[in-house]
Amino acid sequence: MKAVILAAGYGTRLQRDVDNDTSGRFKHLAGIAKPLLPVGHCALISHWVQALNTTGCVDTVFVITNALHHKAFEEWALDFRNVKVLSDGTKSNEDRLGAVACLQLTVKHFKIEDHVIVIGGDTLFKEEFSLIKVKEKFSELQAMCEDSSLILSYQCKDEETQKYGILEVDEHLRVLCMKEKPLPSETKSRRACPCFYLFSKKILHLLDAFLDENKDAPIEEKDAPGNFLSWLISRFLAVLMWETCPPMLNVTGTSEKIFKM
Repeated sequence: MKAVILAAGYGTRLQRDVDNDTSGRFKHLAGIAKPLLPVGHCALISHWVQALNTTGCVDTVFVITNALHHKAFEEWALDFRNVKVLSDGTKSNEDRLGAVACLQLTVKHFKIEDHVIVIGGDTLFKEEFSLIKVKEKFSELQAMCEDSSLILSYQCKDEETQKYGILEVDEHLRVLCMKEKPLPSETKSRRACPCFYLFSKKILHLLDAFLDENKDAPIEEKDAPGNFLSWLISRFLAVLMWETCPPMLNVTGTSEKIFKM
């Protein structure tokens, strides 16, 4: 199994907060990509790589970033023998490819023909989160259906549905649909879906079809990985849900958490 960490975002909200901060406490974060922010003793993304390596869940970690932060990620990756960094070639938020296109680019560039764990580079889970249990569940699903993919979910509050993709599932935890940031009144579900997916190698070729169908769509429709999930579900491909804890950290702006964890 391989891991792809999506790290090509430009962190516009974070950088705006840094620029507007008058206390001076966050000025050292200026220009730093969100996955490289310090969380505890190391960069946020390092926690993921260490966990993936310690559990033996994957043999290679691919990190896709942009041209603006490519050098910084290359320098960071020197500490890890199994990390490979790729630039999407963009230099501004306006020119970004979007998360789904970045995943496709990574799969094609590195000729990935294995199952893939896709992780949002600005998210981190709590210590009780178990990569091993998630992988075991994925293996169970694969034994029943090789096209199956697994995604995570956690319970959110009513007022939080408009922040996340919300999953609606059946009694077997098969995902029926994902609603993108719905009003609380638009769904009974409170199952938020973070950017952590285990995709079967059998569906990776469908990235091409999704992007081809949406080649003229606004970047927002190609940027959110959840839109690819919804597309898979609409084609009756098996996407199952695994209940987990809420993320410990999801970086959107400056926060004391960055320094205290």
